Amino acid sequence: MTQSVDQKASAAASATSAWLSAFQRALTARDADAAAALFASESYWRDIVSFTWNITTVEGVAGVADLLRATLDEVDPVDFRATDEPAEADGVITAWIAFETRTGRGSGLLRLVDGKAFTLLTTLDELKGHEEPINDRRPSGVRHGAFRDRVTWADSRVREATELGYTVQPEVLIIGGGQGGIALGARLRQLGVPTIIVERNERPGDSWRKRYRSLALHDPVWYDHLPYIPFPPSWPVFSPKDKIGDWLEMYTKVMELNYWGLTTCKSAVREGGGWAVVVDRTRDDGTVEEITLRPRQLVLALGASGLPSVPEIPGREKFRGDQHHSSAHPGPGKYKGKKAVVIGSNNSAHDICAALWEVGANVTMVQRSSTHVVRSDSLMDLGLSDLYSERAIAAGVTTFKADTIFASLPFRILPALQAPVYNAIRERDADFYRRLEQAGFDLDFGEDDSGLFLKYLRRGSGYYIDVGASELVANGDIKLAKGQVVELTEDEVVLGDGTRLPADLVVYATGYGSMNQLASDIIGQDMADKVGKVWGLGSGTTKDPSPWEGELRNMWKPTVQDGLWFHGGNLALSRYYSLYLALQLKARMEGVPTPVYRRAEVHHTE
Repeated sequence: MTQSVDQKASAAASATSAWLSAFQRALTARDADAAAALFASESYWRDIVSFTWNITTVEGVAGVADLLRATLDEVDPVDFRATDEPAEADGVITAWIAFETRTGRGSGLLRLVDGKAFTLLTTLDELKGHEEPINDRRPSGVRHGAFRDRVTWADSRVREATELGYTVQPEVLIIGGGQGGIALGARLRQLGVPTIIVERNERPGDSWRKRYRSLALHDPVWYDHLPYIPFPPSWPVFSPKDKIGDWLEMYTKVMELNYWGLTTCKSAVREGGGWAVVVDRTRDDGTVEEITLRPRQLVLALGASGLPSVPEIPGREKFRGDQHHSSAHPGPGKYKGKKAVVIGSNNSAHDICAALWEVGANVTMVQRSSTHVVRSDSLMDLGLSDLYSERAIAAGVTTFKADTIFASLPFRILPALQAPVYNAIRERDADFYRRLEQAGFDLDFGEDDSGLFLKYLRRGSGYYIDVGASELVANGDIKLAKGQVVELTEDEVVLGDGTRLPADLVVYATGYGSMNQLASDIIGQDMADKVGKVWGLGSGTTKDPSPWEGELRNMWKPTVQDGLWFHGGNLALSRYYSLYLALQLKARMEGVPTPVYRRAEVHHTE
């Protein structure tokens, strides 16, 4: 058996070495066709910035050849090599690789089938001459010796805070100080890019603190680390919102970010080669000053959603009880014994319903369309544990490796890879789903049974990670009504079939609009339309209109408007893609040539 394993490893190493050598020879010879011939007829090359100064996936031999013909002379790639021992399983050889380009150093992941590339991921990890000051390059921190008029670290921080945005303009302005803006700000700080983050809330983390009382992360801790400072090993698996808020506040201070809280962006217009951005900043004494900032690069870090969606329902003005969107829900405290109707059936709706039930409210959930539900334990065990868990760490799968593995899976084939996972979950939790359906709850697993993450990428909604509320629905503790709300009376919610639900409280857990809505308030509707829809893949599924684009629209990569970028997503996406957005911004600051291959076309504005 040992000999068989050793022989398999040796064969995988030989096949990888042969492929990388042939690939490098073709690249050196600038023979795009010869390099492309090393790819299978069905194959995918996903490049993140290293070759394309873009985030793009090309498909098949022709796609690879086109990418190479457009980029080879400028990129000048060399030294493709394996960095770990390649492994073979089920006929697929997987190899971790590294390489260099004219401007930087990169890494990636290669999968070979029958001697040809099935998938290739290439990423730019650092810019030559502009490496992060980490490890053996870390700063000394103190200038040893005795010097007159010494400037301390505290002095320099005070001076920077006094000057930046006033006598010194930032290279980058990030609008939005949630997890995305903070993660990107940390990356840019390490790269020496002068950056200001503006946020309308007072403190970092307030975007979490101000949400409903029971909110907690449904993703496990291994999935949610921020750059540079991972959560400590004692951190809970699922983080309460206020704990996350405190972590973000600590992180912002420790990473020395220039964070302007209580600052509202009023407008941003293109001015020469940069932007004129007008903000209202509230100072420590409570006064508000209008400031015009002039960054070269503008990043909208607005999450993955837009404004709260509140349906226009006849009679809303007549309703005598409380009504608000889930984003403004104050928590369940004052609703004990009250009749609560929560409109919606996704994550926020379930969380709020459960919290209201816990304090003794009479709760009804109104389900307007089917919802994908997956139990948290099953999702962690069958969906995430190979990449993000203590077991994964013990097997040598670091956060970086886990992120890279996931990034190496082309979006085109991701549904086929995810469907078996959710089929296994459906089989494991068959009794759970049976009881939910018996209670009248409409379930789905996505239009192609690909489950939660594809729903998130395509539309950012339509699912619930069950942490307990589904049991309350199944046993009737949370009452279930179905249909569209057509009217509010003074004390009732009326559905389309005539059902009348008595209510003292109505919560609109009805989701959010597109990020384009928020963008248009800042950059104007004309420019927002020029840039187009943000998020979604073009899958042709609900809320993700075709044509197929193959990458998330406008996220972390050049848009059609020079100098305008979008950043956001959950903690994991913010962590991973913040590096590649930061490198693009740093390159532009330093005058590094950044010819963009296949800048995405605009097909939709909403």
